[in-house]
Amino acid sequence: MANKYDMFLRFAFVFMFISCHLSTCKGFELELEILLSLKSSINTNQISHPFINWNSSLPFCKWNGITCFDSSHVSKIELPGKNLSGKIPNSIFKLPHIQSIDLSNNQLFGEIPNNLSSCYSLRYLNLSSNNLTGPIPIGRLPFLETLDLSNNMLFGEIPEKIGFFSGLKVVDLGGNILSGNIPNSITNMTKLEFLTLASNQLSGEIPKRLGLMKSLKWIYLGYNNFSGEIPNSIGDLINLQHLDLVYNNLTGEIPLSLGNLTNLEHLFLYFNKLTGPIPITFFDVRKLVSLDLSDNFLSGEIPELFFQLQNLEILHLFSNNFSGKIPNALSFLPHLQILQLWSNRLSGEIPKDLGKYNNLTILDFSTNNLTGKIPENLCSSSRLFKLILFSNSLTGEIPKSLSLCKSLQRVRLQKNELSGELSPEFTSLPAVYFLDFSDNKFSGRIDDRTWDMPQLQMLNLAKNEFFGELPDSFGSNSLENLDLSGNRFSGGIPEKFGEFSDIMEMKLSGNELSGKIPDQLSYCKKLVSLDLSHNRLAGEIPTSFASMPVLGQLDLSVNELTGKIPSNLGEVESLVQVNISYNNFHGRLPSTGAFLAINSSAVIGNNELCGAVLPPCDDGAKNRSSTHWFVLASLLSLVTIFSVAVFVAVFVRQRKRIPFDSKRVVESEDGAWELQFLNSSVSKWMTVKDIVSSVREENLSYKRRRFFAKEIAPAATKNWTEWTRLYCEINHPNVVKMLAVCRSEKAAILVHEYIQGKNLSEAIRRLSWRNRIKTALGIAKALKYLHCCFSPSIIVGEISGQKIMVDEKNEAHLRLSLHGMNHCSDNKCFDSSSAYVAPETKGSKVLTEKSDIYGFGIVLIELVTGKSAGGDAELGMHESIVEWARYCYSDCHVEMWIDDNIIKDDNQGVIDYNQNQVVETMNLALQCTAGDPAARPCAVDLVNNLESIVRSSSCVFSGFKLLFS
Repeated sequence: MANKYDMFLRFAFVFMFISCHLSTCKGFELELEILLSLKSSINTNQISHPFINWNSSLPFCKWNGITCFDSSHVSKIELPGKNLSGKIPNSIFKLPHIQSIDLSNNQLFGEIPNNLSSCYSLRYLNLSSNNLTGPIPIGRLPFLETLDLSNNMLFGEIPEKIGFFSGLKVVDLGGNILSGNIPNSITNMTKLEFLTLASNQLSGEIPKRLGLMKSLKWIYLGYNNFSGEIPNSIGDLINLQHLDLVYNNLTGEIPLSLGNLTNLEHLFLYFNKLTGPIPITFFDVRKLVSLDLSDNFLSGEIPELFFQLQNLEILHLFSNNFSGKIPNALSFLPHLQILQLWSNRLSGEIPKDLGKYNNLTILDFSTNNLTGKIPENLCSSSRLFKLILFSNSLTGEIPKSLSLCKSLQRVRLQKNELSGELSPEFTSLPAVYFLDFSDNKFSGRIDDRTWDMPQLQMLNLAKNEFFGELPDSFGSNSLENLDLSGNRFSGGIPEKFGEFSDIMEMKLSGNELSGKIPDQLSYCKKLVSLDLSHNRLAGEIPTSFASMPVLGQLDLSVNELTGKIPSNLGEVESLVQVNISYNNFHGRLPSTGAFLAINSSAVIGNNELCGAVLPPCDDGAKNRSSTHWFVLASLLSLVTIFSVAVFVAVFVRQRKRIPFDSKRVVESEDGAWELQFLNSSVSKWMTVKDIVSSVREENLSYKRRRFFAKEIAPAATKNWTEWTRLYCEINHPNVVKMLAVCRSEKAAILVHEYIQGKNLSEAIRRLSWRNRIKTALGIAKALKYLHCCFSPSIIVGEISGQKIMVDEKNEAHLRLSLHGMNHCSDNKCFDSSSAYVAPETKGSKVLTEKSDIYGFGIVLIELVTGKSAGGDAELGMHESIVEWARYCYSDCHVEMWIDDNIIKDDNQGVIDYNQNQVVETMNLALQCTAGDPAARPCAVDLVNNLESIVRSSSCVFSGFKLLFS
């Protein structure tokens, strides 16, 4: 009997072993089959693709991206950023032991399989940064802790059943096209720590029961359409560290309950419609590091209770309605680095201890009603690099401490009532590149010290009371803009000004300068605009001015200059605007170049000058004998009628010949065309027929000459003469030259020089990172030229990839058009349908320099990301590329938004980009596209920042992420 029992046990053991083995084999085969179906469903464009070792020669536990436990069952699939495309197969969620799936940052498309609930053991699911569409799948997954579906194109509402995911700790659904309200069931996820729903199209009110989610540490609901008030229940989230509700339509006052958030470190509420004061309870949030309440309608005084926020590093309260004084409490925040209160109604004095106990790097109080003196301690941290105080009523002298602040880079104090002299120490600051003290009451000499400012690029001391002689140098080899106009400078123009090799604009007008104009100024080969008007200059115009290659504007009016106008000055092709009025010139005006169609107001006041628009010159001899005169008079009296007839005939015939003139009227089969040449050389071969035919046939070649002709709407010709005169003056290597303009009653045509290459929209994908930043720098230099070298500045109107030509050497050229080709009413001209038009322009219909900066920022985003501003399908739920870029910059790793074509290495396997440079460029793009125009940098800043990015390969990314508001 015992033997039978033993045999039974042995038989049972063998049966169980075989059954278990068969089950394991069956499970192994199932998992292998699922993995192979995944491989067959997904493609990759990489040469060394991740599936290269997915074959029978290796156990699947050793395949790329696969992790197993017990060396037999798949527990993880990790294939992020592998350039995978295709649809996700249903079978992937049938892996019986899978715990983690990461297919993020690929190009997967289609819907997420609806059998998600089959994956019972799943803990981590990341499908972010793909092209997935459809609704959010729902199922009961009690162990799921992380759900990241961000940066796709998922649409529809957030399902009410999302509350079934009760074990979730991280939910990121940002960057999709989700709409509707946040379902109340979301409050069932009581373990949730991180909630991101930003950059969707969600609307309605923020759930009042949000306060039930006690574990929340991070809430990001920005860039949606939420309305109503901020719920009081948020104050119950005592573990909350980060709250971001920016770019919504939230109204009402900031809840008092936010004072309960004692662990909160970052609070961002900017770009809403919040009203009322800053609540007193707010200052119980002692751990706060970053606070941004800008661009709202907040009012009242800024409380002294800010003293309680001892950890505060960044404070943005700009663009509100705050009034009263700047609180002294801000002076005693030891970690405060960035303080921006501009564009409010603040009054009184700047606190005298501000900066003494802070760590200030950026200070902007511009456009307020501040009075009193600039405090002595602003640079006590020795880190202050940006000081912006313009458009106030500040008085007194520049503090000595600022003269010793060697960290300063950008100083704007214009439009105040500051006085006193510039100290020798201030004129030796080593890092300052932008210095604007214009429109104040500064006085004294500036030639009695050594200027040593090696980084200086822009110096504006205009409209002050400086006197004495001009210094020989400003200690910089990089000076590009110099404005000393409207002072009482005397003496001569220093010959060493000719050593300013990079100078583009020089204004010395409205002074008491005397002596001759130095020949050495002609050494300034980049000089575009020279204004020496309203002085006491004497002598002749240097003939060497004719050798200046890009000189476009020359104003010598109201001086004591004498002699003849150099005949070769009219041969300078770049020279388009000359004013020599009210001098003592004599002789004949040149009959070429800018003098051809010169306005009489530009030459008036020279009694002995003749020709062109002035009375004709008398070249006859004045001392003929009386007999000779009598004979001649008798002869003329006999043939008067005949002479008049001959004169008329010759005059008419000569008129029909028309030598080169800047304007012609030509009859054609299409009617009368007015042809205005902007370049004298093209008049010898270009005809209306050539231009009209090129538009019709899209042919750029005529008589072996090439040009680009573009037809525009005739409605844009109201200020035709003024525009064409303005565009004659433009001469810059990064601006496409306009050769001619042509118009009739039915149409108008612009004729540009032909650039061998492609527009940026077509060329962008072949450009390396190095060439992309080169392109950006080229266009920034063009904007700097157009904005800074003309008065008034030239506004581009719409900057887009279509208007930027990239030649065969990867140099960028900006193609201009006359203002307002699509809509125009005086200076209010723009294309309202363009994605490159700034938001305020669409509302006010007024173009400004800042609207150009906005368009440039869009182009920067395109250069960095490869996305198209008009490509709505690529931007998912985001209303604009700006919103998409801000979301990516704040919430996504750089590799998720950088253009894949940048990351690709070249033929030698060298990666041609620097990630820090990419981040800095994106940061600059977001500054350019700031909602408030005043927050956008100027063109000079663009050039400086881009040149700095090229020079430097390092930046503190985390510090700048918070500055793009």
